[in-house]
Amino acid sequence: MTPATASPAPSPSAASPESAEFAGKTALVTGAARGVGRQTVALLHARGARIVALDLRRDVTHLTQEFPGVVAMSGDITREETARRAVATTLDAFGGLDILVNNAGRTQNKPLTETTAQDWDTVMAVNARGSFFCAREAFRAMQDRGGGAIVSTGSYAATVALPEGVAYSASKGALAQLTKVLAVEGGPLGIRANLVAAGVIETDFLDTIRPDSRAYLASFAAAQPLGRVAQPEEIAEVLCFLVSPRSSFVTGAVVAADGGFTAL
Repeated sequence: MTPATASPAPSPSAASPESAEFAGKTALVTGAARGVGRQTVALLHARGARIVALDLRRDVTHLTQEFPGVVAMSGDITREETARRAVATTLDAFGGLDILVNNAGRTQNKPLTETTAQDWDTVMAVNARGSFFCAREAFRAMQDRGGGAIVSTGSYAATVALPEGVAYSASKGALAQLTKVLAVEGGPLGIRANLVAAGVIETDFLDTIRPDSRAYLASFAAAQPLGRVAQPEEIAEVLCFLVSPRSSFVTGAVVAADGGFTAL
């Protein structure tokens, strides 16, 4: 199937039957300024959640303008202090933490022999170490609260070997295993943890790292059983489902949202 014959991406609506399912719940979303993170903030906000939106970008004030009541903050999740500050900000603003969306991430495309130690450390610092810091601090707050839900934005690259993706694939594999440990340790405490193994997503971020981004997307679209790549709101919907009461018996899961790519 080619992109020309593929069905158009659905447009998830915030005004759904679940529009108040997060009423009274508090969420911390990382990587919140654009793409999947912004769409997740939009859906959680529309469905009643109180939100702290964290992003590396210094200018995150547009989130407070778009979504009244959202607390926006900037910070680097590779620093332990950022994770502590983000959770403390959430507790100070809203009195508790029920949901963590570990969405911040970094990608890189380099052949194995050209990948430097700094390349490896940079990608691992965001995708693995930073996600660990945020999950650990959120876990502590949720433990005190009597439960909660953590979801991370992972990748199909954790299980499918992609050329020029050594650091990225390894970091997402680490994130998948972190999720499983969180689920095992969190179960008795009422804390669930899951991961969305996302496929290729059409966002403006790709334009900043690949000059051939349009051709790259087209090549992946042609390789999907669905014949297209994902839209940010489609991944956001899965993230929101996994922190909602509708997934109350789901934990430790790696949920593929890749258009069927890993089913081939």
